[in-house]
Amino acid sequence: MSEAKKIFDFRLLRRIFSFAAPYKRGFYFSMLMSVVLAALAPLRPYLIQYSVDKYINNNLLNALISISIIQLVILLIESGLRFWFLYRISWLGQSVVNDMRKGTFRKILFQNIGFYDRTPIGTLTTRTINDIEAVNDVFSEGIISIIADVLTIIAIIIVMFITDWRLTLICLIPFPLLIVATYYFKESVNKSFQRVRNAVAAINAFVQEHLTGMYIVQAFAAESREMSKFKAINKEHRNANIKAIFAYSVFFPIVEIILALSMGLLVWYGAVRMLNYHVTPGVVIAFVMYLNLLFRPLRMMADKFNVLQMGMIAGERVFTVLDSDEHLKSNGNYAPSQISGRVEFRDVHFSYKPGTPVLKGISFEIPAGKTMAVVGHTGAGKTSIISILNRLYEIESGSILIDGKELHGYDIYALREHIGIVLQDVFLFSGTIYENITLRNNDIPLSKVEDVCKLLGIHDFILRLPSGYNYDVMERGNTLSQGQRQLLSFARALIYNPSILILDEATSSVDSESEQLIQRAIDTMITGRTSIVIAHRLSTIRRADEIIVMDKGQIIERGNHASLIAAGGEYYKLYTAVEKEKEKVM
Repeated sequence: MSEAKKIFDFRLLRRIFSFAAPYKRGFYFSMLMSVVLAALAPLRPYLIQYSVDKYINNNLLNALISISIIQLVILLIESGLRFWFLYRISWLGQSVVNDMRKGTFRKILFQNIGFYDRTPIGTLTTRTINDIEAVNDVFSEGIISIIADVLTIIAIIIVMFITDWRLTLICLIPFPLLIVATYYFKESVNKSFQRVRNAVAAINAFVQEHLTGMYIVQAFAAESREMSKFKAINKEHRNANIKAIFAYSVFFPIVEIILALSMGLLVWYGAVRMLNYHVTPGVVIAFVMYLNLLFRPLRMMADKFNVLQMGMIAGERVFTVLDSDEHLKSNGNYAPSQISGRVEFRDVHFSYKPGTPVLKGISFEIPAGKTMAVVGHTGAGKTSIISILNRLYEIESGSILIDGKELHGYDIYALREHIGIVLQDVFLFSGTIYENITLRNNDIPLSKVEDVCKLLGIHDFILRLPSGYNYDVMERGNTLSQGQRQLLSFARALIYNPSILILDEATSSVDSESEQLIQRAIDTMITGRTSIVIAHRLSTIRRADEIIVMDKGQIIERGNHASLIAAGGEYYKLYTAVEKEKEKVM
């Protein structure tokens, strides 16, 4: 089914409204209010008709004052009910959006990492914010509002026919023109709205990507080129909006012209019938009010249908995220409070994409409390080992055991509490140093954070910063050096006292002075813990209990530093190449 026909997808509409189930009382109340407001809509014109024909014509001033007071009371009641109706449907929409956004973000949080390898961040941002906000319009300006307008139109037309069916038919002669104009307006605005949403998504993705990569843009003097690209994307967004504005600018004057035609026919035919004493002056006055009440919802009906349609399209996009099954499908229930940390890989095969193996029959064992280093050229599969150890990705075959128990037998969230990870690209969140180390876990006191930082030898460096542990690192930690960010990531990994420690290229992007400080911190961290160290700088892994050398997803050498140097194999070549680079620098 094409997007233009999604409005007739009642299955999708029913699913959107399923989110209103916890608020069904509010939903039913809104529907009841729409019926009441529809019944009240023709009441005031009728009372004016009655006042003109019965009291004004007969000079009954006291009765006229009484019925005027009644009309005022009805007006106040109707206004109050309409306010409450609009408030309740908006409240319902925001409540649904709140639940849907929490559900979507919860779904995003628990997706496997592979999901993010294939899904742009800008897309997920749009789904979580823009698209869900559009779903709100399904409630606040969509189906309930449309039902209320339709009921109002039906009620007014029924009263008009009961009052004078001939006059009603004359007044409705221009309505086929209104139907045709509404159809073309709806189609034009719908296409424009789709263009606008696509342009908004493109702008979001472009801006987010370039803000993240601003360093590269400026470093390569690409500001002018990127600005030209942005102008093109922004121009498409402007043109789409202008086209929608043009449709509105044409449609509303046409509606006014059609209303004027109806009014003209009413005045002409009403005057003729009034002169022949077939209708009273009060009927003609009431019909003027009926027509205004009739055209008011008709003006916005097509627009509300478009809002409903776009909200449903946005809802379907959100459901693609909610329906994604790329989450952890099997989870054990073994959740020990402590583990010794013995790690064993048995003939493990793994690939990110089917048919493209990354790890080919990897087998090794790390005794509890020992350190294993992994070296090899880029693409050898080093990082993949640590990615599957904490089940960020699932292996294809073989088995991984911790303390002799198969990995799938562990409760994954309990297991990850025992594994500390330090990555090469350190990500710090907006917030204080304390919040970044604890990841906003309020159960961890500042005293414990200070003890860990003292143990790592970074307490003094933190105190030298403005506000110390309350220093705001800003987004991605850009106010700190690479070495400082790396040291904070060590504290973050150590704060939970993990039994297994993973260091992935922890010193590859820092200067020699920072490397010495980091190396001392690493020595402190790995003491007494099972550790897996991946590094390009071989000087950081000399003291490892075992070193494995990988190439194209396989282990080609293993041993300690001395034995591998003596063997004169691939490790020896890597080591001598690093030493020669050092000599050149010196």
